[in-house]
Amino acid sequence: MASLKALKIRIGSVKSTQKITKAMKMVAAAKLRRAQDAATQGRPYAERLEGVMASLASKVTVSESSPRLLAGTGRDQVHLLVVATSERGLAGAFNTNIVRAARRKAEELTAQGKTVKFYLAGKKGRVLRRFYPSQILHDADQSGIKNPGFVDARVIADDLVRRYEAGEFDVAHLFYAKFVSALVQEPVGRQIIPVAIDTTGVVPTNAAEASVEYEPDEEQILADLLPRNLAIQLFRAMQENQASFFGAQMNAMDNATRNAGDMIKRLSIQYNRTRQAAITTELVEIISGAEAL
Repeated sequence: MASLKALKIRIGSVKSTQKITKAMKMVAAAKLRRAQDAATQGRPYAERLEGVMASLASKVTVSESSPRLLAGTGRDQVHLLVVATSERGLAGAFNTNIVRAARRKAEELTAQGKTVKFYLAGKKGRVLRRFYPSQILHDADQSGIKNPGFVDARVIADDLVRRYEAGEFDVAHLFYAKFVSALVQEPVGRQIIPVAIDTTGVVPTNAAEASVEYEPDEEQILADLLPRNLAIQLFRAMQENQASFFGAQMNAMDNATRNAGDMIKRLSIQYNRTRQAAITTELVEIISGAEAL
């Protein structure tokens, strides 16, 4: 049985931890509001631009002169998985869910005989080095990025385009967490290189009635817009990740605070019982000694 001093020290330690987790929960809740606004406000532009890309791509006849981000390399052998995670932990299963989704995709592609490489954007994605030590193509250092901006996404996009044109991979998929609510963050995986052409037949609003003329022409417009669209989609993923991270961290710290409270109650009961047992033992010894006299 633990001594009274040990129990008292442990109770004090858990109380200190509870204060920290409660403070972290409040900080995450305060940051979540701003990150959520940024993520939700950025969605319409990113979705509309993606729709424009799909519309333009469907009107272009793919040829040797077409941009490679649209036409592809002509191969489907080497797949690059861009895994966007956070730089910090203490957010429950937030990063684990993203990594797990990427691993499932990697196993699926490997079973098909494809070669899989990883592009890590976020410190917590480095756990993949344990499973795929020789397949990490690049590890983007984002330790100095507290609030992701478009410039940060553009740097990664330019690097991906350079590697793609150098023939280091044929297809790229992006994995991140889509912010649904403070309680729900949904891991998402989608193809970003080459651009995925929508074959479902869904026509954007007013697209059927519109008669559009492109100048100079569709291919030249695509050559300018495709790299920008890639950067926008990466920026959107970074914003979604930021909001999802704070939501997951707020929930994790709330659970930790409540668990610390439960532990304090259990330890306090144990402390009181141990203290009462010690007092009872001392009384029995005094009474026994008095009777002996």
